[in-house]
Amino acid sequence: MTVIGPDRPGLVDALATVIAEHGGNWLDSRMCRLAGQFAGILRADVPSDHQPRILEALKRLENQGMSVHVAADATPPRPAPVTLEIGFIGHDQPGIVRQIFHALARHGANVEDLTTQQTSAPMTGDRLFHARAVVSLPPDANPQALRDELEAIAADLMVDLSFGKEPEAAEA
Repeated sequence: MTVIGPDRPGLVDALATVIAEHGGNWLDSRMCRLAGQFAGILRADVPSDHQPRILEALKRLENQGMSVHVAADATPPRPAPVTLEIGFIGHDQPGIVRQIFHALARHGANVEDLTTQQTSAPMTGDRLFHARAVVSLPPDANPQALRDELEAIAADLMVDLSFGKEPEAAEA
């Protein structure tokens, strides 16, 4: 499910309560506050006979200002992906994200996790753009070719590129 609404204390508690009251189990989630809004995605396992009632209860959370969208988990089994962790930092400029992620898309990379932020450079106060991404590559991808392309883009944009993990097959 995805959740978004104005940030306030108790949002996660409200979600956890609805899930628990309907026999559900909270599995995975990513949630954060950004620009005064709370947004999150989460996976929960709910017994099939409780699903109609939990959907009604989640709909009632809209009275508290939350928008909740629920989708069934229909992830098909797939071979273990090759994962790659990428970081980049440089002077903020339009197009950094587009160029890096355009290259990733050309290589069939799927974004598993992405975090970005702007900060001030310590000495000059210039705006710096930081990003960290974990991507999965299809089994037939060439991680070295992707790395070479990303390094060329980083040099062109004058950003520092780092790889937190060398490409490797994920464990099953």
